[in-house]
This record gives sequence, C-alpha cells and structure tokens, in this order.
Amino acid sequence: MDVLFQTPPFQYPDLPGLGGRIRTVPEDFVVEEVPAYLPSGAGQYAYLWVEKRDMSAEYLARLVAKRLGIALEDIGMAGLKDRHAVTRQWISVPVEAEPHLAELEQDGIRVLEVRRHTNKLKPGHLRGNRFTIRIRDVNPGAAEHLPAILDRIREGGLANYYGPQRFGSHGDTLRIGLRLMGHDVGGWAGKPTRFLRKLALSAVQSAVYNLYLTRRIADGLLHTVLPGDVMGLRKHGGLFRAEDVATEQRRLEQREIVVTGPIFGRRMMAPTGEAARREAELLAELGLTPESFAASGKLLEGTRRHNVVWIEDLTGHCEGTEVVLSFTLPAGSYATVLLRELMKQPWNEAEALGGTGTEG
Repeated sequence: MDVLFQTPPFQYPDLPGLGGRIRTVPEDFVVEEVPAYLPSGAGQYAYLWVEKRDMSAEYLARLVAKRLGIALEDIGMAGLKDRHAVTRQWISVPVEAEPHLAELEQDGIRVLEVRRHTNKLKPGHLRGNRFTIRIRDVNPGAAEHLPAILDRIREGGLANYYGPQRFGSHGDTLRIGLRLMGHDVGGWAGKPTRFLRKLALSAVQSAVYNLYLTRRIADGLLHTVLPGDVMGLRKHGGLFRAEDVATEQRRLEQREIVVTGPIFGRRMMAPTGEAARREAELLAELGLTPESFAASGKLLEGTRRHNVVWIEDLTGHCEGTEVVLSFTLPAGSYATVLLRELMKQPWNEAEALGGTGTEG
C-alpha cells in the first residue's frame, strides 16, 4: 500500500520551474465559478452571486444561514471554493430570505448580484472555475522560460491528478479509508462519522486513480487509445468503450474525446480488453478488487475521470519578480496540480498551497 502514498512524478520534468510563492495575500488567488447555467429570473429561489475573501466555504454557509435566519440545508452551492483566496460563486437560498440580504454585506462577504430561479442549486451544477493567480518571488529567468512552459502545457495537456489536499494532512484521510477497506496502514484508529467515512473512502478511490494515471504516463500511454478503453466526450460528457481504436485515436488527437481512468465503485463503467487487464492488474497489486469498493454501496458510486485536461486559455505574463497566470479548469480538476507543474514544487509544498479542487 505504500505505493499509494508516493508522490506522482512531474509530467514535464525537463521544463524549468518558476519557483515562487502564492497566497501571500488572498488577492493573489482569485477564483470565479463558471456556472452550468444562469438563473432564469423567476422562481422560488434567490440566486446570490457572492464574493468572499479569506473564508472557507463551510464558514460561508454557516454565516449565510445565521444572518438570513434559514436552515443550513436550505442553502445551495455548486462547489466548495478555497479559503485563502478571493472567490466568486452562485449560492441559492429560499426567496423568503431576500429581505435580509443586506445582513450579508460585511466581514469579507459581498453580494454582487441577485436573481431568481426555479430550483435549488446543487453540488456539481458548474462547468468549472476560472483562476487568476499571482506567483511572487519567482526564480531568475522565469520571464525567459515562461512562454515555452505555457506552450508545452497547452499543447500536451495536463495530467488530471487529484491534488494532495484530497488525501488529508500527511495522507491521514487516505489511511482512514484504507483501514475501512481492511488494510491497516497506521494512523488514527477512531470511529469515523459518515461524512469522514465517505471522505476517506473517496481518498482511496483518488489515490488508486492517481497511481493508474502515473503508470499510464510511465508507459507512454497518456495520449494513446487502448482496445477497450472507456472514452469520454470532452465537452458534453458521455462515455463509451473504444472498439475501433484507429478511429478513436484520431478523435483523441483532435481533442474531441479523452481516455478516462477508473474511479472504482459499484456503478463505474468498466473497460474491456487490454484496458481492463491493466486496471485489474493494478487492483491485484494493491490487494483490492472491484468488490472492495462496491461493498461501500452508495458511499462509493464510482465513475470515470478524464485522464487529461486541455487548458487552451492558459496565459501568463511577468511583472518584475512576479508571474500572473490566468486559466480555466473543468469541475473536479485541481489548480494545485497545475501550479506544482509550473512552479516545480514538491508535493508537500503543493499541499501547503491549499489549491482547489473544483469539487469545486
């Protein structure tokens, strides 16, 4: 099981790192949600376009509930945004709370827009997140190297790893998940709540996926379709198995589709052929089976994850000893992973950066 705790290698080890620091102040890390849809203008829910500064999503929800006099479960959010940042996102509340909205305008919260809609905002109702990030105190020569670094990532894509924050401090959340699956790897041995149980089991799913992706890259298969691979439509979702490999390879090279990796669970779409063999061998090496995940029932539904993220709007420029980046990531992808690749930070330092998850 130790292999699940190993640091994924850099995708582009030959490229120099920018070095530097982020999050010196919250304004260095600006995140704006890209919604799946905009509120219609009519309905029984008020959608609030909210800006928060240096505040966790959980604290924001509790504060909104308290100041508007509503239950916490009445608040809808599409994704959880970073704490040490300036973030903008839609949240929904019952329309009856509208008269109290002025109460929110304090302590790092601003309501920028209010619209109505017919349904409560639910987790996952977003396309992704748009970032503007300032890296301070970059390495000498960063201005010279930056264009080539950005070009390579735009051309080759970003391996869609889960960020280190997914696994808890020093991997503690992952350890709990492995213990729940019958593998004693040390660490905390208490009885987890349902929330922690789901979080910990999901960390196992993510760690197995990261290892799968590392092996695929090591074998030179990040941009190669194998017989039986489960492919994903890049922009519109939807999964299918690769049968005509030559045809699907052409579609992959045109960035129409991507290869997906396993997030094991009872409803995961399984590959066939060579792709299935690779995934089975990986589980066997870890002493796991598909049933190890399916046994958790609804806690681990299972899905597929795109192996590559194409960041076509990735741009950056230098301002003295600072680099300012702008880019958009789809829901579920981590800015931490991109920053680690750009800055060439060790995995534990990337964890300290916090990062996002567009879970979102």
